[in-house]
Amino acid sequence: MDLTHSAADEEFRLEVRQWLEDNLVGEFAAIRGRGGSGREHEAYEERVAWNQHLAKSGWTCLGWPVEYGGRGLSLFQQVIFYEEYARANAPAGVNHLGETLLGPTLIALGTEEQKKRFLPGIVDVTELWCQGYSEPGAGSDLAGVRTRARLEGDEWVVDGQKVWTSLAHHADWCFVVARTEAGSQRHAGLSYLLVPMDQPGVEIRPILQLTGTSEFNEVFFDGARTAADLVVGAPGDGWRVAMATLGFERGVSTVGQQIGFARELDDIEATARRTGAWDDPVLADRIVQARIGLSVMRTHALRTLSAYDSGSEGPEASVSKLLWARWHRDLGELAMAVRGAEALTVEQAPYDLDDQQTLFLFSRADTLYGGSDEIQRNIIAERVLGLPKEPRP
Repeated sequence: MDLTHSAADEEFRLEVRQWLEDNLVGEFAAIRGRGGSGREHEAYEERVAWNQHLAKSGWTCLGWPVEYGGRGLSLFQQVIFYEEYARANAPAGVNHLGETLLGPTLIALGTEEQKKRFLPGIVDVTELWCQGYSEPGAGSDLAGVRTRARLEGDEWVVDGQKVWTSLAHHADWCFVVARTEAGSQRHAGLSYLLVPMDQPGVEIRPILQLTGTSEFNEVFFDGARTAADLVVGAPGDGWRVAMATLGFERGVSTVGQQIGFARELDDIEATARRTGAWDDPVLADRIVQARIGLSVMRTHALRTLSAYDSGSEGPEASVSKLLWARWHRDLGELAMAVRGAEALTVEQAPYDLDDQQTLFLFSRADTLYGGSDEIQRNIIAERVLGLPKEPRP
């Protein structure tokens, strides 16, 4: 595992750092640190403007091929960008699903017409996307989807419900896994459709979270329509395409995410010193253990990316979600422990949470969304380690 950066990489780091320093000024300086998990409601329009500013300077879709509007950067140059972006406390992005999931899927499996139609809007941050996977009866078990689509003339007609759809209320389009073959079950008979959100057949209902905000949504399709040619891959081949989409998220941004985690941990340690919790050996030990865990996660992430970059990708990536989700959930609990009783009160009515309270409440979901810990362990056991499948009725 070679984790050293070349001289060219270090020059690139200085370029990124200087650009962020020169551009996170004025109106953009005012939104430093805004947004992110549990805080997507913060300065949303201003963050869209910032992301479009990034696009104009060529700082979106960094790993995409140049011919599709990207910069064709190496994996480790992408890591460098996300590290410096996090260190600058730049605003959270608004285009993650389009840039890291749908875009690479279209590049690999879409038609030339689909690429010409949709990739420029992702690069420019002028069309935003959401992901229509999870349903009330098919969360981590994606093969259980019941949303249906039928072909009528030159259009697909979509009926069904999706849930936990992040930022659907801001999205222009949704990539939807729907059952298009009558009588099909499980992985067979699914199709991967691109569906416009602004139409009469789409209803979006925000889901109120513990944090008092709503970045997740229920989405109801009732006769929603999309063009017949807006199916990625062949009709009925949706499972393969959906799995390819999930495979494109290599975790490059998680290294930057860990810098954000370190900032949260620094804040908790400062709070512990202020409240006297640092003098409690048990709490002090938990803070030290959190530091060690963060270091382990960083090393693991870099090892995983190094293996992928060298073409020797192994099972390491499969455990990344388990590592960071449980660590971050425990960090939220630690934040409340060092605060003591003051953690139970809000700054002002009716429900004005501070950063640590938001961290605690939202991180309860970390071990659930993106595949629950239980499902993740089953996947690792059965598909990575080759253990016998769990008995099912």
